[in-house]
Amino acid sequence: MKALQYSEYGPSSVLHLVELPDPQPPAGRIRVAVRAIGVNPFDWKVRSGAFGDTTPTRLPHVPHSDVAGVVDAIGEGVEGVQLGDEVFGTAAGGGAAEHAILREWAQKPPGMTFAEAAGLPNVVETAGRALDLLGISKLQPTAHTTEGDPSAQRGPTLVINGASGGVGIAAVQLAIARGATVIGTASERNHEFLTKLGATPVTYGPGLADRIRTLAPAGVDRALDTAGRGAVAELVTLTPTPADVVSIADFDAAKHGARVTDGSEGRAYQTLQEAAALYTEGRFTMPVERTYPLSEAAAAHDLSESGHVRGKIVLTL
Repeated sequence: MKALQYSEYGPSSVLHLVELPDPQPPAGRIRVAVRAIGVNPFDWKVRSGAFGDTTPTRLPHVPHSDVAGVVDAIGEGVEGVQLGDEVFGTAAGGGAAEHAILREWAQKPPGMTFAEAAGLPNVVETAGRALDLLGISKLQPTAHTTEGDPSAQRGPTLVINGASGGVGIAAVQLAIARGATVIGTASERNHEFLTKLGATPVTYGPGLADRIRTLAPAGVDRALDTAGRGAVAELVTLTPTPADVVSIADFDAAKHGARVTDGSEGRAYQTLQEAAALYTEGRFTMPVERTYPLSEAAAAHDLSESGHVRGKIVLTL
């Protein structure tokens, strides 16, 4: 099979196409004929060598874990999936190839394109995991009351820092579906987009906490930081306790009493099915900024590294 690979860490130019043997699915896993591959910042950070020895990668390496495709082989003991099913999920051993082994997956809704589906696994799992840590599952009313009805209760108010990035977009929609009121930080060019998703947008930067207090006079219950950039110091001043703030991007957040999630405490792959169901109901979307053929993976990595992306970048086969 054709596969993307790099044999040394470095710039996007280290990526090249090679021929590798077709993988065979072990027990408990499936193989897909890959149709699309999601690009995440983690992919190019590992490729660049930015993580050093903290993320061991055996070279040469086939990158990328987000995959959408058609099931063409099923490992022993796997139930609930058939040959020919269209699925999306997380690859084991690299997904940027004509065939990939999936360790976690969900059925792709019929109306969802392969490109859309390939952009979901990492951002949806991360968003779901962070929301679970914050206690935002199904509607959990807080002690806040709605205006004019003291007996009524509403869901928690959640601030999402970096709401127009991939994880942020997923978290906005999942949180709203779970009953939360969402305030999302983003540049002004993304405010209309966030409003369409159901969030109240606010510009990030100095004075953020005061702007949020104006938007949420009844208070903020939880905060999720998906962008880093020092926002945690302000977010912890908004929530009842610093532990009501979770970051996926600022590993110094603990200095402020906030929590950090990197997946080591467990994954939330069940959120893939949740997002698929919401998509079918017309309540979930993930914009695809741009697609590239697998042969132009270097350009896709470069665009992702630029940081000027709303939604997902996807490689197609």
